[in-house]
Amino acid sequence: MRRTLLVLGASLALVAAACSRDASPEPSQTQLEQARGTLEHLVFIVQENRSFDHYFGTFPGAKGFPRNEDGRIAVCIPDPVLGRCARPYRTTSQLQEGGPHAWRHSRADVNGGRMDGFIRTVVDSPIHCADHRDDPACTRYLGPQRQPDVMSYHTAQTIPNYWTYARRFVLQDRMFAPADSWTLPAHLFLVSAWAASCDNPRDPMSCVSDLELNDEAAIQRSHEDVPIWAWTDITHLLHEAGVSWSYYVGDDTCEFDPCPNDRTGQRTVSQQNPLPWFTTVRQNRQLDRVQGHSEFYAAAANGQLPSVSWVMPYSGVGEHPGAGEPIWKGQRHVTNVVNALMRGPDWEHTAIFLTWDDWGGFYDHVEPPRVDRNGYGIRVPGIMISPWARRGMIDSQTLSFDAYLRLIEDLFLDGARLDPDTMSRPDSRPTVREEVRGLGNLLREFDLDQEPLRPLILDPRP
Repeated sequence: MRRTLLVLGASLALVAAACSRDASPEPSQTQLEQARGTLEHLVFIVQENRSFDHYFGTFPGAKGFPRNEDGRIAVCIPDPVLGRCARPYRTTSQLQEGGPHAWRHSRADVNGGRMDGFIRTVVDSPIHCADHRDDPACTRYLGPQRQPDVMSYHTAQTIPNYWTYARRFVLQDRMFAPADSWTLPAHLFLVSAWAASCDNPRDPMSCVSDLELNDEAAIQRSHEDVPIWAWTDITHLLHEAGVSWSYYVGDDTCEFDPCPNDRTGQRTVSQQNPLPWFTTVRQNRQLDRVQGHSEFYAAAANGQLPSVSWVMPYSGVGEHPGAGEPIWKGQRHVTNVVNALMRGPDWEHTAIFLTWDDWGGFYDHVEPPRVDRNGYGIRVPGIMISPWARRGMIDSQTLSFDAYLRLIEDLFLDGARLDPDTMSRPDSRPTVREEVRGLGNLLREFDLDQEPLRPLILDPRP
């Protein structure tokens, strides 16, 4: 009996070994394959005009202000009014004036990589308190040594929800504005990886790089119902692939005359809403994909979010310095948007990216990398919020809005790029920005094997 059992056991072992050799192991999925099976909704929330150091310069572990050996901030830049250098200071004020932030101001602030032109730039601007520092009305916009508030910075005391998101999810400390310029070019890069002027608004090969866009902005402000931008934007690729998208703006936003009277005053300025003036959006009959915030909240609540969403602020909640509106209104708006996504049925398949469109004239100490003649611009805050975020991660990859487009393309377009050599509708763009050397990969911010993080519902006005 013992000998029989031994023979039987050996036979079974041989059979098992043969079976194991015949069976091929399950191939492991790549991070991208996992992401395609998990992330069904990307939401991009874009606020206005704040630099990274201004909001997160003292965030623990991040690439904030450089420090001396004694722990003090090792920054002091020339101040022509004071006649000496000026240091950053912590502010508890909800109101700032900031500084000018067009193309020439970005170049002056960076000053060849010295990052010391911020005060000279604001003194040379029309901003009253920069060179009238004895005016009692300017007290709220000055530091303890009468520094202009471009040298101010916030902490968790004044922007608690933003710091909470950064601690719980992912803070990006090398997110650069896409260009050396202001709101309109930044938003064009957000949806198309380029900013340009076009001789013929229907000819995508007639466009040349332009970071000023004064004439185009004037057409937008006049509510003229004409195409302006001829090159190819990301919505064209999404449309061709049958991928859903929406661009959400204030409920009373009006692109073209006649514009009705405001019901709520919730209008998004045209510079933050460029898609209606793209030839592609008109030709594809997708103007109706530019929708109001009410439609966003309904989609979030009902599990009907599109694959790609952009959420813009309306006047008063964008955090634009000099607008006379406190920061908490912008933070409240962002928190309401994030809360709605966390409460909705799509939360476990969603990634939210929060950023600011440009630096607003505020000091930042990190020199922007040069990737082409258009950018990058000065560093801005960036946060990624998702149940799959690597909790508490500080991502120091070099990022810009181009990384957002790259993620959209990788998840929903099989890696197709806004590339004249591969697009069905080629244009004259000088650079395929999603492929520039050194651009980080946002997929590294996700852990798709972890237990998903639970929603973090915050008080919109803590």
